Amino acid sequence: MISAVAQKYNIHPQTLRLYEREGLLRPSRTDGNTRLYSDEDLAELETILALTRDLGVNLAGVEIVLNMRKKMERMQKEVNEFMVYVKRELAKGLGDWEQRLNTALVPTTNADLTSHRPAAAAPAVNGEHSTAAKSL
Repeated sequence: MISAVAQKYNIHPQTLRLYEREGLLRPSRTDGNTRLYSDEDLAELETILALTRDLGVNLAGVEIVLNMRKKMERMQKEVNEFMVYVKRELAKGLGDWEQRLNTALVPTTNADLTSHRPAAAAPAVNGEHSTAAKSL
């Protein structure tokens, strides 16, 4: 109810109506048209009050901040979903790497993948030639 919320947050009920008119809050309504504020609505109200009271942000700025927060939350959800997808695909790819090697166009073995080639000779220092160049 609007009067209980107004009293809890020490604001005038008209302020809550203004926030609703501006689209900053969207409480649900009963059949009798009484406003019902959910926990999410109250959290949003707390954000609005922090922005206006503590930071001096006007209502246009509050709207921008709230919209940006919603976009960031959606983007974070998309990133999280993408990470789940990538992890699943990586797990799939790592699980069947041996099968992929067996069906490769160029046959390979585990030894081919793990053998190390000797490192190239170190470059000459101060005009000296490497031992390979001296033997020529």
